[in-house]
Amino acid sequence: MGALDTALHGLRALIADGTLRPGDRLPSEGELCEQLGVSRGSLREAIRMLAALGVIDTRHGSGSYVGDLRAADLITVLSLTVGLLPMDGVLELIELRRALESHATSLAAARSDDAIVAELDGLLDRIEQTEDFDEHSRLDHEFHMAVAAMAGNAALTSLVEVLRSRSREFRIEDPVDAAELKFHSDAGHRAILRGIAAKDPVAAGAAAAAHVAQTEFWLRRFSRSSGET
Repeated sequence: MGALDTALHGLRALIADGTLRPGDRLPSEGELCEQLGVSRGSLREAIRMLAALGVIDTRHGSGSYVGDLRAADLITVLSLTVGLLPMDGVLELIELRRALESHATSLAAARSDDAIVAELDGLLDRIEQTEDFDEHSRLDHEFHMAVAAMAGNAALTSLVEVLRSRSREFRIEDPVDAAELKFHSDAGHRAILRGIAAKDPVAAGAAAAAHVAQTEFWLRRFSRSSGET
């Protein structure tokens, strides 16, 4: 194990076993170097890496502190690397999306109320009326994230958002294909909302799974036509 790995492993162990808790200030560099058996350079690099992941909060003039370690926040950091994935990686993630969004939508249906259903209905009206791709993408994401938030699990909502982030970037250029995609997408949204409005977790979850499956179909078609891998 290299010096940097040793420093990373040591810091993670101190946090994982509760020696250092959320909000705690890290001991001095000298103390940590002696405790972990690493140089100051390796320790500083390890701290920088953990800070980039949201695990450590470095404050100028004050020192480094253990972050809040909220699951949702740490999951969000994954978007930095998910955004780099080629198409084959995106297609792997969409299989996870199908399961997670189905589960989140089932929970949303069990916890729905008339006020939320009315808000979602209005949002779908706006989605169906727009022909602008960017506006449609933004409203579509808003709809799905509102449904995920209804599940009541911040970590699940964050993970759904991360998994959705990369596939949102792909655009269908052919106008005929784009119109067909929008037609199926709008119909899928309505099926999801019907399940939620009926407070039927099974129907809502199945509709969400079918909706993501449609997205997967178009992404695979896109990858074949564009030659992406």
